[in-house]
Amino acid sequence: MKDVGEDGVIEGLAAAYNNVDHGGDIILPGAFDRTIKGRKALPMLLYHDSRRPVGVWTGFEDSARGLKLKGRITTVTSDGADALALARDGALAGLSIGYRAVKERYTDTARELIEITLLETSLVAVPMNEKTQITKVKHIAGEGQLPSLPEFEEFLREAGFSRTQATAVAGKGLSHLLRGEPGGASGADFLSALRAGLSA
Repeated sequence: MKDVGEDGVIEGLAAAYNNVDHGGDIILPGAFDRTIKGRKALPMLLYHDSRRPVGVWTGFEDSARGLKLKGRITTVTSDGADALALARDGALAGLSIGYRAVKERYTDTARELIEITLLETSLVAVPMNEKTQITKVKHIAGEGQLPSLPEFEEFLREAGFSRTQATAVAGKGLSHLLRGEPGGASGADFLSALRAGLSA
């Protein structure tokens, strides 16, 4: 996350390889190679409901464990705001893919998915595969709201500050605002000044 205004950044394992899910399917390594090649975006839905989009996936990484995704929840919508709050609390902790099987084969115990066309990935409470979980939810608050100290320190680290610098800046600046000490700038003024400084 590079800007203070970028809230709702989310990461997770959308599909696990060589693992039988509750539907009896196994996704094989390489199944997503074609569908993610050159891909820029993928719909983020709530519970596979096409009437309830809550964001967009923009980062795709094929790892040894499976397909990792990174995206952003659109928090200006009611569904998006609810999804972010539930994901941060752990109530909405799973990911589940919507797909079309291009190439598959059946064994005595499972269906093996060799090639998949990815259609969407949803935030769900109970995923089909227990390994497909949200791994990180970041939220830097919007206008007039302040992030927590750990959130702000992580933002500073990603902006290029060292761990020592990030701790010092957060501790000497943001902590006073969070404690509500008099004489300091408002949350909106603080964030506006920070944006201006980082974009200068």
